[in-house]
Amino acid sequence: MATWALRASPLPPDPSRHRRLIMGWLFMRDMGGHASARSYLDNQFTYQRDTHRLTVLASAMVGSTYYAACERLADDAERIVFGIVCLTKTSTGARDGCTFGYKDMDETAGPNESECPAAILDELTATDSEYALAWRARCRANLLAKKLDRAKPTPKPGQIIIFDEPMRFSDGSDRSRFEVVANPKGKTPLFRDPESRAICRIPAFRKRAYRIVHAAIIVRDTTNG
Repeated sequence: MATWALRASPLPPDPSRHRRLIMGWLFMRDMGGHASARSYLDNQFTYQRDTHRLTVLASAMVGSTYYAACERLADDAERIVFGIVCLTKTSTGARDGCTFGYKDMDETAGPNESECPAAILDELTATDSEYALAWRARCRANLLAKKLDRAKPTPKPGQIIIFDEPMRFSDGSDRSRFEVVANPKGKTPLFRDPESRAICRIPAFRKRAYRIVHAAIIVRDTTNG
């Protein structure tokens, strides 16, 4: 199984355009007429050389990170499709006027960014690079985690949410059961401790394992009123 690494930006610097290279980042004043970072980078990684041809088969922006499946064809080598990851930055206040920058790497570098969409991963051909295989596995694991999060029921005001793992609060107590309360300032719900009646926020609560119980079916102790 062939492995090919992206060593540098495929297009040589254009002397007519102001650019600067800092710690692997290439900054420039504009994107050469391209409407978006994605279309600019698609163009950067699609080109013809005397020895080989590179073509972006699929790409996507996830936040400010660019992911792509890139096909490499050469007369003396088998067809491979490998993953490309580019970090991007946009700035309007640079002193030299450089408003866009990116840092490219291929999957054999084992990028930390691992939110690559499935449609891109599905295009990649086999590789024997341990770093690339580990990166692909991390991406698949993240996709599965997101799928499981989306499948979780959305807590609604009046329901009871019970987390599998208790959370430690500032008073030293551990709590896992809360009443769901509407948030007047946003869509993310608030949570009320049924004992103290204190209302709190639980950051990234959907990443935690939980179950929902409708308030109507909760058996309450009425002996104390």
